[in-house]
Amino acid sequence: MSVTISVNGEEMSFDGGLVPDLLAARGLDAGQGGVAVALNGAVVPRSEWDQTEIAPGDKVEIVHIVRGG
Repeated sequence: MSVTISVNGEEMSFDGGLVPDLLAARGLDAGQGGVAVALNGAVVPRSEWDQTEIAPGDKVEIVHIVRGG
């Protein structure tokens, strides 16, 4: 079942799941460094990503550091 959530201020449809599932849906590799996630205003430690479920109406902020020079 698809739910509506807000990611970085934009509404999106998400099939539901955990933080790594959302990152994969956004094209980000959860195993790679340089990614931080906040859920409803609270930072989610990387160690808790595999247990943190995204629920309908959640507000998620994803910060991804782009490396290069």
